Amino acid sequence: MAENVDGDALTSEVVRSFSSTSDERLRQILTSLTTHLHAFVVDVAPSIEEWEQAVDFLSRTGQACTDVRQEFILLSDVLGVSMLVETLNGQETPEATDSTVLGPFHMVESPARELGDDISPESEGPRCVVSGRIRAVDGTPIPNAAIDIWQADTKGFYDVQQPAIQSVGNGRALLRSDAEGRFHFRSVIPMHYPIPTDGPVGELLKATSRHPYRPAHIHFLVTAPGFRELTTHIFIAGSDYIDSDAVFAVKGSLVKDFVQEQDGQEAERYGVPSPFRHGHFDIVLHPES
Repeated sequence: MAENVDGDALTSEVVRSFSSTSDERLRQILTSLTTHLHAFVVDVAPSIEEWEQAVDFLSRTGQACTDVRQEFILLSDVLGVSMLVETLNGQETPEATDSTVLGPFHMVESPARELGDDISPESEGPRCVVSGRIRAVDGTPIPNAAIDIWQADTKGFYDVQQPAIQSVGNGRALLRSDAEGRFHFRSVIPMHYPIPTDGPVGELLKATSRHPYRPAHIHFLVTAPGFRELTTHIFIAGSDYIDSDAVFAVKGSLVKDFVQEQDGQEAERYGVPSPFRHGHFDIVLHPES
């Protein structure tokens, strides 16, 4: 290669270096990555100092990752990439429940709990009930589906953020749908909260004058044999930041009212004081291709 090769020639040479890659998908990804990354560098024309800053930022992002925090997922989230990947992978399933981001706090194993259990026994605040049904796109109920659930408390904190206050597993549950595909659990209504801002992603938000807040929500990851895995949320209607989620994950179909229930018999059936707040969320899975 000539010492002063131009940008286009350099890009072409790097792309050719992948020509013997036996994995066609890997070759496609690396070719596209190289082409777009080189085009970005040409467009921005970073100084050496700016490029070193970029490398340092990515290095510190990796160093901020722990067993209970994933800073790279957080970076992907705030850049909208996580939501874009979810959206692209959901394009062929418009009849199924919308997917959304996994988030950075699905880092510990949820404790197995029974239907109807309180999944946030250590969290202060009035209890609510969340119920629904897991079903296929044709309406058939899906029994014994695994429903992994995790949420913040009424102050906006996950268990892993407060190891001296909350036990690991508080605000989390692994449930199984019943023979009719139904599920229900007790908890507290989570509060809106800021994503972690004490790392490189927080620096990025500050530098761009963006707020770090997410609206109140509960995470669900649902799996069942023969169906596509679904990662989704239920967003609490009326929450602050419902129209400006820091990770761009709100979809209208996932915003649900937690209605005030006055029926004493319903409260007794669910094991909560009356009145109580009740959120209903049916989850529809698409068959595997």
